[in-house]
Amino acid sequence: MAEREMLLLVEVGTLRGHSDMVTAIATPSDSAHFLVSSSRDKSLLVWNWNWKTAAETPPTSELHPLRRLTGHSHFVQDVKLSSDSLFALSASCDGDLRLWDIASGATTRRFVGHSNDVLSVAFSRDNRHVVSASRDRTIKIWNTLGECKHTIEGHTDWVSCVSLPPSVFWPTIVSASWDQTLKIWNLTNCKLRCTLTAHTGYVNTVIVSPDASLLASGGRDGMLVLWDLAEERKLYYINVGSIIHALCFCPTRYWVCAATDHCVKILDLETKSVVQDLKIHNPTNNNKMLHCTSLAWSFDGNTLFTGYTDGTIKAWKVTRKSIDDVVEELPIEFNEDFEAPLLEALQNM
Repeated sequence: MAEREMLLLVEVGTLRGHSDMVTAIATPSDSAHFLVSSSRDKSLLVWNWNWKTAAETPPTSELHPLRRLTGHSHFVQDVKLSSDSLFALSASCDGDLRLWDIASGATTRRFVGHSNDVLSVAFSRDNRHVVSASRDRTIKIWNTLGECKHTIEGHTDWVSCVSLPPSVFWPTIVSASWDQTLKIWNLTNCKLRCTLTAHTGYVNTVIVSPDASLLASGGRDGMLVLWDLAEERKLYYINVGSIIHALCFCPTRYWVCAATDHCVKILDLETKSVVQDLKIHNPTNNNKMLHCTSLAWSFDGNTLFTGYTDGTIKAWKVTRKSIDDVVEELPIEFNEDFEAPLLEALQNM
């Protein structure tokens, strides 16, 4: 029988440059060698990252940013990249959105209109629309000239997140709110399609799967809820045991990752079990864990980036490891309910 193996994430580098919490990480949808992060230090950073040679990077090595994007006067809460990877879009607690030229680092457009902090932004797949969510309880749709074309009202508390399907054939906005609901809107006419309820606390985040078939949401109640987007119904939920700050789907595997107060949980959607918990100890207090507040996968699904409250970003590489070696490695933690069936499945290969 061939040696029993499994996929695990191994730390391959640290990105240092922010002086406060990393609020969001954006990676290109192609092989462009960079990523962009936003922070409560009021800036965005552009980083160089070579996907092909990343596995050769020693875990102890540190990477530093290529460029710092400044202009916001308050926390930068979110960042997204255009589909051509030429521009970055940021949301800030100063009430503005900004469009940045990645190559020059200059602000090319400001979007002014929200009456409170802007918490989340998104590009439509064709880059023709910009969508923003705010503590003023509204969602705004803008053109790329910075003109607000529509204001959507319907949530009764902060709108914490907006997400759009990665397809021009699905003109949909999904929003999450502190009113404990998700709402699905038609991007074309801005009309409400449905309201989804399942959470018992505020909802921090909602994401759409790469094939636009699923939604995943999470927040205060520690429940990761999976939804069927087409049928607009709940499929199931997983209790991760802690507040969920951010979520992301792996583009090449049936995994969803949850950033929580305790760790980053890698969840297998087929088995509905935990594959791995990624934990980072605070360098100034080894008994205390750093909280992960943001995360993003590389386009090829081989590298996961996780941002923390201390301003650092960790890079993790997906690797194949012998199951026998893994069981002996103490730093890696598994869900007990998952390990037994996994071992049985490997033995039958």
